[in-house]
Amino acid sequence: MTQSEQTQWKGPLAGVRVIDFTRVLAGPAASLALADLGAEVFKIEPPGTGDETRTFPPIRDGESHYYLAVNRGKKSIVVDLKNPEGLALVKDLAAKCDVLVENYRPGVMERLGLGYEALKAINPRLIYCSISGYGQTGPLKDRPSFDIVLQAMSGTLSMNGERDGLPTKLGIPLGDLVGGINGPIGILSALYERERTGVGRHIDVSLMDGLMGMLGYIAQLAFFTGQDPQRVGSQHPNLVPYGIFPAKDGSIVVACLTPSFWSRICRSIQRPDLTEDARYDTLEKRRDAREDVNAIVSTFTEQHTVDELVEIFTTYEVPHAPILGVTEALSQPQAVARQMVVEAQHASLGPIPIVNRSIRFTDAEQPLPEAPPVLGQHTNTILSDVLDLSPERIAALRASGVVA
Repeated sequence: MTQSEQTQWKGPLAGVRVIDFTRVLAGPAASLALADLGAEVFKIEPPGTGDETRTFPPIRDGESHYYLAVNRGKKSIVVDLKNPEGLALVKDLAAKCDVLVENYRPGVMERLGLGYEALKAINPRLIYCSISGYGQTGPLKDRPSFDIVLQAMSGTLSMNGERDGLPTKLGIPLGDLVGGINGPIGILSALYERERTGVGRHIDVSLMDGLMGMLGYIAQLAFFTGQDPQRVGSQHPNLVPYGIFPAKDGSIVVACLTPSFWSRICRSIQRPDLTEDARYDTLEKRRDAREDVNAIVSTFTEQHTVDELVEIFTTYEVPHAPILGVTEALSQPQAVARQMVVEAQHASLGPIPIVNRSIRFTDAEQPLPEAPPVLGQHTNTILSDVLDLSPERIAALRASGVVA
């Protein structure tokens, strides 16, 4: 289905304008979520290379996979913020926007003259979201951070990995991506609040805070026991059987969360007698007999192929999954049915596959997401349509290097 064939309802944030001073991952993930929901996002990029991720390999025909991954649906404008005229331009743009998102270190936007207080004076309705590694306060606020650093500092890294091995970072950069979750939550809440108050506010998103918030029951376990939860690989600290089990031609995930699922597992592995076995009839007993229970399940699974196990566990409604690679996951029937991969027309690369929005609305169909922009692709459009600058003024700004 092409974009022209779809209805043009753009999403619940249609009409919301976002000025985007983000780069790399945490900030762009937040503004991406807003773009996916229909907001018009103006991504401010510096002259030269633009967002640093435009240079991250692998690169195809001058375009980085990394930049393409988190910048769909945005509009790129190149402005030299070190030039007073460039600074004035983005202030004029901020005056016409509802939301600002930035993920510089604390203090950088203030030094540029673009801090919250300065822009609040221009636009009291502006919702200003700052995303940083450690937040705007505290002894670590000025320290640089990257995903693996945040995983380490939040306690997340200590729990991930095999029992007898070194800690292992999560496969996805959740330390950064939590900014793409908490940032939009704060922004959407502030937009709702502004409907009542008429004024915006500053939002302080700390990535370390976000990861700590995701510890969930793990943190409560530490409070209860007074001890650090230990690494258990792909298993669960309290639920058994739960994890990866061997098959003839690979491995498969099996998860038992409740007594009813234990009964289904017992029947599926042709051991219905275990359901009433006093050694395994409670969650606590199975946890304490972890090695025995896992061995029983493994004895069955290793006699069958992954496909055979999928059929068996599906029949008995046991929570399970084959372990798919990324390409296989993106092309599986469920992903296809949900249109999780769509084609977008990129200004430089032509038609490219991109991951679709992960939030859908059942009463209306949104158009396909637009491809990530090439550097400065929308500079003229934003200057003319949003700031009402004349072609002569835009040409002069280009000639002087203020925009590109």
